[in-house]
Amino acid sequence: MNVANIEAAKKPVIIFKNIAHEGPGYLGDFLTLQGIPWQTINTHEVESLPPSILGYSGVVLMGGPMSVNDDLPWIAPVLNLIREAKAADIPLLGHCLGGQLMTKALGGVVTKNAVKEIGWGEVKVSQHELAKHWFGEIESFNSFHWHGETFSLPEGAINLLSSIYCQQQAYSMGKHLALQTHVEVTTQMVQSWCEHGVAELAESASSPAVQQANAMQENLPLHCFFLNKVAKQLYGQWIKGLMY
Repeated sequence: MNVANIEAAKKPVIIFKNIAHEGPGYLGDFLTLQGIPWQTINTHEVESLPPSILGYSGVVLMGGPMSVNDDLPWIAPVLNLIREAKAADIPLLGHCLGGQLMTKALGGVVTKNAVKEIGWGEVKVSQHELAKHWFGEIESFNSFHWHGETFSLPEGAINLLSSIYCQQQAYSMGKHLALQTHVEVTTQMVQSWCEHGVAELAESASSPAVQQANAMQENLPLHCFFLNKVAKQLYGQWIKGLMY
């Protein structure tokens, strides 16, 4: 079998999108460069959700403005797919709301954070040995945030990241990785989110953890360049667990 046929034979990574402007971002570019096939599914199109997750090599869940505690028709079936992936050892990767969906599916809880956290801010890598597995020599970095809720640690999960405004910024459970923070953003995504989030930014202006749009977009390409390096490290570890 030649290389092209081997690539074609790989099971794809499935990426669940919960709103149009929160796509895979840098992750999509990374998977493509690695020769890993991937496809997106819009969760609000409930009829398009797969009946089983076993046909995929990995499962990615993106962010969105809704809460996992909302009564939305797609949440229950997505939670079931997450549990199926965990049982089959198909690696899960959650970003913000995606990490919260993983948490709820795997026995944790999602609650309101003390403050909204929006914009660029430092996160510190845990001293736990598993954090080194995921982050290598990285001890802290400037990440992008846009959330008002936070997750607990499901049983067996290890905290990997924290910020001064949110203690649970990432955790791992074996080959599964849940992120509260956004490591996937590109310059175009941040600009788009600022446009879509005008009202929320105005309403949250008093929060000490909220930057306004002009501050978020200052030196934006440079911020994203360094954050992409962190994402490349994380995603490079995560794809090692893909189930072809």
